[in-house]
Amino acid sequence: MPINRDGALRDLGVILSRIEAILEPQAYVFAVFPGAKLADVLDFQPIGTFQEGDQLTAILSVEHAGVAGAPTEPAFRHIRLSVHSSLEAVGLTAAISSKLAQQGIPANVVAGYYHDHVFVPEEMADEAVAAINSLKADGGA
Repeated sequence: MPINRDGALRDLGVILSRIEAILEPQAYVFAVFPGAKLADVLDFQPIGTFQEGDQLTAILSVEHAGVAGAPTEPAFRHIRLSVHSSLEAVGLTAAISSKLAQQGIPANVVAGYYHDHVFVPEEMADEAVAAINSLKADGGA
């Protein structure tokens, strides 16, 4: 079974056989801060950021977005994939996105070093978790 030195899995079949989608408790928004840099939003405890030219996108809890004066809708739920997949694994994002697309569920995927994270509309979160977890049972199809 191909793994990285740090134990991260690279084989898609193995990853899907071990996948578990865990729904985190908070709702999040993708907030845009024109002209901002990372230091400008740290007080709002972002769980992820991306510098897009002169704008910063920050993933904030709905509560922190409100404090920051950012819109609190649309709200997304955070699904953490518990399997330790390699950043070099091929096909995981496609498998997740395809499965969710079959159910009509929009998804925003963010890769962390140890785990992948999927943000889905709040009202579709339970359905998304079930769809992702079904990849284990049906071998990724």
